[in-house]
Amino acid sequence: MYLTDYHTHTQISPDSSAPLEHMAQAAVDAGVQELCITDHLDLLDLHGAPRLTYDWAGSLRQFQQTAPRFVHKLQLRLGLEFGVPHTNPALAEQVLSLPQLDFVIGSIHNQSRARGGGDFYCLDYSDHGVCYEALDDYFSSMAQLAQTDYYDVLGHIIYPLRYMPEGIVLDDYWARMEHIFRIAADRGKGVEINTYRGRTIDQWRPVLELYRACGGEIITVGSDAHAPGDVGAGLREACALAADLGFRYFATYTGRRPEFHKW
Repeated sequence: MYLTDYHTHTQISPDSSAPLEHMAQAAVDAGVQELCITDHLDLLDLHGAPRLTYDWAGSLRQFQQTAPRFVHKLQLRLGLEFGVPHTNPALAEQVLSLPQLDFVIGSIHNQSRARGGGDFYCLDYSDHGVCYEALDDYFSSMAQLAQTDYYDVLGHIIYPLRYMPEGIVLDDYWARMEHIFRIAADRGKGVEINTYRGRTIDQWRPVLELYRACGGEIITVGSDAHAPGDVGAGLREACALAADLGFRYFATYTGRRPEFHKW
């Protein structure tokens, strides 16, 4: 099987210190044949302050220096994880006009500005009421993002659950996710299966079942690795799950155009 990791981070992201060369070698060692680097560009920082700059020059330079070293070992792609791009359309359009960009994950890491804009990672989830208020806000923002062209796939749909205690369920959110998935499918967009470095596979089953029922067909698979040791984690299991659910193929991207591969 052609194994791809389409959600990874390097030292260009604020939460990683890994050079691309190390991530690429880890991909080769893990049997990954295509690696897409999707460093963070979140338009809000951890505390909700606007972030208007991105080291694209550094990202491109790192990519151009590293890719030739892996020509016969690994297909490298240059992507972006774009956080809340719908909050600044002018900047989003500017970023997405970059000709070297292969792939864009549209993600929601931050609460809405009405709730302060802080990252969901920073909330205190000891109260279940806070958890469900956060999920309300999260899926409302994702619905807004889904209606734009500022992404190729929607990132880690179940992101806030990473930080919430056991017992938090999505029963009240399936209708919202159905709305989001139908919008994305109608626009020719996809979703990613994000393994969270191999920690979440089973949680994706009902999400993917709903996405497919909504006409969704485009999926990518990514580990969300921020360090070399996590590259490729959970990819095979995620692919097996998707195939079991009836997805016929997965996508890779060049110049933001998808190419489809059978399992």
